[in-house]
Amino acid sequence: MKPTLLVLAAGMGSRYGGLKQIDPMGPSGETILDYSVYDAIRAGFGKVVFIIRPDFEVDFRERIAAKFQGRIEVGFAFQTIDQLPAGFSVPAGREKPWGTTHAILCARSAVDTPFAVINADDFYGRDSYTNLGRFLSLTRNDATDYSMVGFTLRNTLSAHGTVARGVCKTDATGMLTDIQELTKISKIGHGAENRSEDGVVTRLNGSEPVSMNMWGFTPAIFPQLAEDFQNFLASKGREMKSEAYIPMSVGNLIRTGVATCRVLRTDSAWFGVTYREDKPIVQSSILEQVAAGDYPANLWS
Repeated sequence: MKPTLLVLAAGMGSRYGGLKQIDPMGPSGETILDYSVYDAIRAGFGKVVFIIRPDFEVDFRERIAAKFQGRIEVGFAFQTIDQLPAGFSVPAGREKPWGTTHAILCARSAVDTPFAVINADDFYGRDSYTNLGRFLSLTRNDATDYSMVGFTLRNTLSAHGTVARGVCKTDATGMLTDIQELTKISKIGHGAENRSEDGVVTRLNGSEPVSMNMWGFTPAIFPQLAEDFQNFLASKGREMKSEAYIPMSVGNLIRTGVATCRVLRTDSAWFGVTYREDKPIVQSSILEQVAAGDYPANLWS
């Protein structure tokens, strides 16, 4: 059974001001999402499911998803803030989505195989999909042994400002034991440091594994996430901007002993446009990989 690629794309409309402004990055106008789907196909994934907002379904189908038809099975799931379990409601005035845990739950009916989760606007690299695809292809549907691709911190930093990263701790066998969310990491020489809002400085050597929201799950996680999300709503569901993030949810599952998560290390360089100045760097990096033969000059020709 081939694994599924689940793409978190629900926030793309607001982040980019609409689908028309998703920037071309490749030499033939490819977006970062094009490279993600291309890498997933050659890593053996059999289906891609896009989690989107209903209000830009038509544009997404016509402008983005259409190019993948006939190359891989394509599905859709829709995230709206009123998709809540019984007994909960959206606070008056709240417009902010509930976060990545909620987004994944919204795709529950569209996924029936082991699956990967990625951000639509992050470039993860071929090696990451190969490693994760191999892990998922050997995983049973009912397994609670999950996985996460661990990128090397220094390969994910921006020279133009601070970034937020989930810094991972593992045991001697490579199993995830904790994720520390650091939101103000800056590049310092060959390493990095995080300066929290209360002035606490955390020194980092740059070799730490970090989560870039590239996960490997099975359908067994859906009831687990549903319970975790209900706990989140019970404690923070009346707040205007609270969000349930998947790293937090996975951490809760590990701490309660109902799941494990293996960190699959990769030397792939993560690319993303955190700052406007990052765009030419991403474009140049992709061109280098095209020149090296990692990708064709035109992905879909």
